[in-house]
Amino acid sequence: MKRQPTVWAFSLALAALLMASRIVPGQSADETLHHNNVMIVLDSSGSMDERMAGNMRKIDAAKKALIEVLNQVPPDTHIGLLVFSARNLQTDYVYPLGPRDDARLRQAILQPQPGGNTPLGAYIKKGADYLLERRAKQRGYGTYRLLIVTDGESTDQLVDPYLPDVLARGIIVDVIGVNMKADHTLATKVHSYRRADDPASLRRAVAEVFAEVSDKDTGIADESVLADIAALPEEMATAMLQALSNSSTANQPIGTKTPAAVEPKAPAGVQPPASKAPTRPKSAAPSRSRKSGDTADTLKTAFTVILIAVIIIMLAALRAAKAGSGGSHPRGRRRRP
Repeated sequence: MKRQPTVWAFSLALAALLMASRIVPGQSADETLHHNNVMIVLDSSGSMDERMAGNMRKIDAAKKALIEVLNQVPPDTHIGLLVFSARNLQTDYVYPLGPRDDARLRQAILQPQPGGNTPLGAYIKKGADYLLERRAKQRGYGTYRLLIVTDGESTDQLVDPYLPDVLARGIIVDVIGVNMKADHTLATKVHSYRRADDPASLRRAVAEVFAEVSDKDTGIADESVLADIAALPEEMATAMLQALSNSSTANQPIGTKTPAAVEPKAPAGVQPPASKAPTRPKSAAPSRSRKSGDTADTLKTAFTVILIAVIIIMLAALRAAKAGSGGSHPRGRRRRP
């Protein structure tokens, strides 16, 4: 396979990034941090008021499927719910990502009434940002998933700018297309896409997504990840690599760029102080915490060097593959239930 070196290079880069993000000086893995996290983005645009097979409104079928499936999800799975375009809600973050309270979660799911358009790109970013916030609190342990339930294409033109960065951060993105005439354009760009043309298939699609939430996350890309990456369009894979190259923004909001270092300037008319020769401190035995901090810094540096090297190899492989195929690339693969 022509793209196999590309796939392996990307996987190594992702593994290095995840491992580096988990090195915290003086801290060890805590079992209480191993939570699976699923942020649900629910479309409540005007078209979700339409009927589907079985004479049920799309929004009602989505609510019913979520409530029924979430009743069977392990209680230690953290759930969050974002709703866009509901005409009756004062806030879109109707259930904050965190520990489960099934009674409150059920009420949150039942509230939205369809009303507006489909700002999907903005809510992909918003949902991913909440997941990254949680990942920082959990020191990178656990799994992080964005489940999008929608019946229409984005109206805000922000999907393409944000999605590569979301995927590059290691967030799994699942999309369920509700009674759409054709597959959503996200079908070939995300980890999984499922069509749901009636209430039963919608419930089945939601159940399948939650069934895939793993019990433990090792932070190492496995064969399923390789298959997902291999299916992505080449331009998106390149964008993901560029996002991966900046590991300092691993848990920062989507779209964050590291600002260039600015040399401080002295106010006008004020001479900067003359530099003094550094004084050598008295030698002292390094403390234990300082030793562990130095070790962590060394490991982080090593992972960063490995990451950069892999990315250079990856970009070279992409250019070679593109040149060899005359600029064409295979279309992304759609995962069917």
